[in-house]
Amino acid sequence: MAGKTFQFRLITPQGKLLDTQVESVQFPGHDGLVGILPNRAPLVMKLGVGSLRVDVSGASGTKSFFVEDGFAQMIANKLTILTTKASEAEAITEASASAELTTLTAKTPTDRNELARHRVAVQHAKSKVAFAKGRKK
Repeated sequence: MAGKTFQFRLITPQGKLLDTQVESVQFPGHDGLVGILPNRAPLVMKLGVGSLRVDVSGASGTKSFFVEDGFAQMIANKLTILTTKASEAEAITEASASAELTTLTAKTPTDRNELARHRVAVQHAKSKVAFAKGRKK
Protein backbone atom coordinates (compact mmCIF):
# COMPACT_ATOMS: atom_id res chain seq x y z
CA MET A 1 0.00 0.00 0.00
CA ALA A 2 2.93 2.34 -0.51
CA GLY A 3 1.76 5.81 -1.42
CA LYS A 4 -1.74 5.18 -0.12
CA THR A 5 -0.90 5.31 3.59
CA PHE A 6 1.12 7.40 6.00
CA GLN A 7 2.52 7.00 9.49
CA PHE A 8 0.32 8.27 12.33
CA ARG A 9 1.22 8.74 15.99
CA LEU A 10 -1.12 9.80 18.80
CA ILE A 11 0.79 10.88 21.89
CA THR A 12 -0.41 12.11 25.31
CA PRO A 13 1.60 13.03 28.42
CA GLN A 14 0.93 9.46 29.62
CA GLY A 15 2.54 7.93 26.52
CA LYS A 16 1.97 6.79 22.95
CA LEU A 17 -1.59 5.57 22.30
CA LEU A 18 -1.23 4.73 18.63
CA ASP A 19 1.64 4.38 16.15
CA THR A 20 0.54 2.79 12.88
CA GLN A 21 0.07 3.14 9.13
CA VAL A 22 -3.22 4.83 8.24
CA GLU A 23 -5.19 5.78 5.15
CA SER A 24 -6.69 9.00 6.54
CA VAL A 25 -7.20 10.98 9.74
CA GLN A 26 -9.80 13.56 10.73
CA PHE A 27 -9.20 15.74 13.77
CA PRO A 28 -10.63 18.87 15.37
CA GLY A 29 -8.47 21.85 14.53
CA HIS A 30 -8.75 24.99 16.62
CA ASP A 31 -10.94 26.48 13.90
CA GLY A 32 -12.72 23.46 12.42
CA LEU A 33 -12.45 19.85 11.29
CA VAL A 34 -9.28 18.89 9.38
CA GLY A 35 -8.86 15.88 7.11
CA ILE A 36 -5.44 14.44 6.29
CA LEU A 37 -4.61 12.10 3.40
CA PRO A 38 -1.24 10.64 2.31
CA ASN A 39 1.41 12.96 0.87
CA ARG A 40 -0.13 16.11 2.33
CA ALA A 41 1.92 19.28 2.39
CA PRO A 42 3.61 20.08 5.72
CA LEU A 43 1.29 21.36 8.43
CA VAL A 44 1.47 22.52 12.03
CA MET A 45 -1.86 23.26 13.70
CA LYS A 46 -3.34 23.83 17.12
CA LEU A 47 -5.90 21.16 18.06
CA GLY A 48 -9.37 21.87 19.30
CA VAL A 49 -11.66 19.63 21.31
CA GLY A 50 -13.65 16.80 19.75
CA SER A 51 -13.60 13.66 17.68
CA LEU A 52 -10.43 12.17 16.21
CA ARG A 53 -11.12 9.54 13.55
CA VAL A 54 -8.33 7.30 12.30
CA ASP A 55 -8.83 5.03 9.27
CA VAL A 56 -6.19 2.37 9.90
CA SER A 57 -4.81 0.59 6.84
CA GLY A 58 -5.58 -3.09 6.37
CA ALA A 59 -8.26 -4.98 8.28
CA SER A 60 -7.97 -2.90 11.47
CA GLY A 61 -10.80 -0.56 10.47
CA THR A 62 -11.54 2.78 12.10
CA LYS A 63 -10.48 3.96 15.55
CA SER A 64 -12.12 6.92 17.28
CA PHE A 65 -10.90 9.07 20.15
CA PHE A 66 -12.05 12.18 21.98
CA VAL A 67 -9.14 14.63 22.13
CA GLU A 68 -8.72 17.82 24.13
CA ASP A 69 -6.23 20.44 22.96
CA GLY A 70 -2.69 20.00 21.73
CA PHE A 71 -0.96 20.20 18.35
CA ALA A 72 -0.80 18.32 15.06
CA GLN A 73 2.22 18.16 12.76
CA MET A 74 2.35 16.61 9.29
CA ILE A 75 5.82 16.36 7.79
CA ALA A 76 7.43 13.84 5.41
CA ASN A 77 4.22 11.76 5.24
CA LYS A 78 4.09 11.39 9.04
CA LEU A 79 1.28 12.88 11.14
CA THR A 80 1.91 13.31 14.85
CA ILE A 81 -0.81 14.49 17.21
CA LEU A 82 0.34 15.61 20.64
CA THR A 83 -2.69 16.07 22.83
CA THR A 84 -3.15 16.91 26.48
CA LYS A 85 -5.87 14.27 26.79
CA ALA A 86 -7.23 11.48 24.58
CA SER A 87 -9.91 8.93 25.43
CA GLU A 88 -10.95 5.98 23.30
CA ALA A 89 -14.49 6.49 22.04
CA GLU A 90 -15.75 3.29 23.67
CA ALA A 91 -14.68 4.59 27.08
CA ILE A 92 -17.00 7.60 26.87
CA THR A 93 -20.65 7.01 27.60
CA GLU A 94 -23.39 9.59 27.54
CA ALA A 95 -24.08 8.91 31.24
CA SER A 96 -20.47 9.47 32.31
CA ALA A 97 -20.10 12.59 30.16
CA SER A 98 -23.39 14.01 31.49
CA ALA A 99 -22.33 13.27 35.07
CA GLU A 100 -19.05 15.12 34.50
CA LEU A 101 -20.96 18.10 33.09
CA THR A 102 -23.41 18.08 36.01
CA THR A 103 -20.55 18.02 38.53
CA LEU A 104 -18.82 20.95 36.82
CA THR A 105 -21.95 23.07 36.49
CA ALA A 106 -22.73 22.56 40.18
CA LYS A 107 -19.48 24.30 41.11
CA THR A 108 -19.19 28.08 41.25
CA PRO A 109 -15.59 29.29 41.28
CA THR A 110 -14.93 32.57 43.06
CA ASP A 111 -11.42 33.37 41.84
CA ARG A 112 -11.09 34.97 38.35
CA ASN A 113 -8.40 32.52 37.23
CA GLU A 114 -10.47 29.58 38.45
CA LEU A 115 -13.50 30.96 36.63
CA ALA A 116 -11.68 31.00 33.29
CA ARG A 117 -10.44 27.41 33.75
CA HIS A 118 -13.91 26.36 34.88
CA ARG A 119 -15.53 27.80 31.75
CA VAL A 120 -13.07 25.88 29.56
CA ALA A 121 -13.73 22.66 31.50
CA VAL A 122 -17.50 23.11 31.09
CA GLN A 123 -17.09 23.63 27.33
CA HIS A 124 -14.96 20.48 27.10
CA ALA A 125 -17.58 18.53 29.07
CA LYS A 126 -20.35 19.79 26.76
CA SER A 127 -18.30 18.68 23.75
CA LYS A 128 -17.83 15.27 25.36
CA VAL A 129 -21.59 14.90 25.90
CA ALA A 130 -22.23 15.81 22.24
CA PHE A 131 -19.54 13.30 21.18
CA ALA A 132 -21.16 10.52 23.23
CA LYS A 133 -24.63 11.34 21.88
CA GLY A 134 -23.32 11.35 18.31
CA ARG A 135 -21.78 7.90 18.74
CA LYS A 136 -25.17 6.40 19.68
CA LYS A 137 -26.72 7.30 16.31
